[in-house]
Amino acid sequence: MSNLPDTSQCIDVCNDLLRGELSAIETYSDTMDKYSGEPEVMILKTIREDHIDSANRLRKNVRSMGGDPELSSGARGGVRKVIQVTANLFGEGSAIASLKQGEEIGKSMYEKALANEAVLDHCKEMVRSSLLPRVASHILNLESLQKRANAS
Repeated sequence: MSNLPDTSQCIDVCNDLLRGELSAIETYSDTMDKYSGEPEVMILKTIREDHIDSANRLRKNVRSMGGDPELSSGARGGVRKVIQVTANLFGEGSAIASLKQGEEIGKSMYEKALANEAVLDHCKEMVRSSLLPRVASHILNLESLQKRANAS
């Protein structure tokens, strides 16, 4: 019997988190097109770059456990479509609110990963030290953009 931990469940959780990151990248790319030329686009670009880095970290992590990283957002991409439709119908403030809601979903997913006993310690450390704090920062930045949008 091997003393190596079973990584299959951890790989599944990390791939689910990766799908969320891939969906976020797609969503921010779409939303940045809407804000082209606006000052908000720089904040959105920075957040998208964070999601790209987080996706890369998760891919590397899945590979290190012997798994195959997800290649697409899958069903999570549907969330992206809903956000885009909402933004087109209801304007700037609604788009930012939808992005913030997506970040809150991501935060919840990371918190669940931390509470999941099948997630290995090194994965939890990556979530705790890097991925989750980024999402919290994104939420604060989007709240700031929401306040600006509501003030104008």
